[in-house]
Amino acid sequence: MSAESIEVQVRPGVETDLAALTDIYNHYVRETPITFDTAVFTTEERRPWLLSHPEDGPHRLMVATSHDSQRILGYATSSAFRGKPAYDTSVEVSVYLAPDAGGRGVGTMLYKALFEALADEDVHRAYAGIAQPNEASTRLHERFGFRYVGTYREVGRKFGRYWDVAWYEKGL
Repeated sequence: MSAESIEVQVRPGVETDLAALTDIYNHYVRETPITFDTAVFTTEERRPWLLSHPEDGPHRLMVATSHDSQRILGYATSSAFRGKPAYDTSVEVSVYLAPDAGGRGVGTMLYKALFEALADEDVHRAYAGIAQPNEASTRLHERFGFRYVGTYREVGRKFGRYWDVAWYEKGL
């Protein structure tokens, strides 16, 4: 299915999205090194994450749905980069797509909406950590003006091996 053959709507995430968002994330927990979480979440365990992304402020959750079925195709977030106050104007961003939603431009639509939402916020830099290899994510971030800043070598262990994480940044 091509991007032209589906209509996608992007909107802020809401609590009724929690089960579908948890299912999408759990796919990456179980099947990939893209997230370094190693145990799947229940929807209740994931609720604090959802509630930490209100409809305003620097920490946002944008959800893409198919226009016809309202099925959630993916989501993008901006979250706290680090817990110390001097980092408050920096965010870490990420995109997660339903396993069958890649290659349709959904990630691009999500980031476009996310960065538009952040335009009026007091955010100076966005950072993205990309577990390697992940060419699709690297291309998406570079398309949005992210620049490579360095790699943490063998920083995470999952599936019995170590993974590198390449870090990218973008001025906002």
